[in-house]
Amino acid sequence: MKRCLNILFVIGSLLLLVGAGSYITHWALSPYLFTAGAVFITIAQAFCIPSKASLTLKRLHIQQVFGAVLLVLAGVFMFTTHGNEWIVCMTIAAVLQLYTSFRIPNEENKEAEK
Repeated sequence: MKRCLNILFVIGSLLLLVGAGSYITHWALSPYLFTAGAVFITIAQAFCIPSKASLTLKRLHIQQVFGAVLLVLAGVFMFTTHGNEWIVCMTIAAVLQLYTSFRIPNEENKEAEK
């Protein structure tokens, strides 16, 4: 199951990158690729629940899933708005993802030392 989630996360990341990168060319499929990648990432992160979860790890996991949901919302904004409003949502999601990607391993190491 863990390997399947890793593969889903990698495929989602590639789709997200291609969708965001090709959006500037006004390619008609870019919002679809971006949204599909965001959904894949959301599924992979929602089902990757920490086994020994302290209160801090649970909070960080919720923040990580919230950031992934914001990526899906950014994909919806790509369809519904005609400007670059989706970039604001994607930036907030990226900051949350970056923050949790550093904090979760740090907290897991603290838990292992105890």
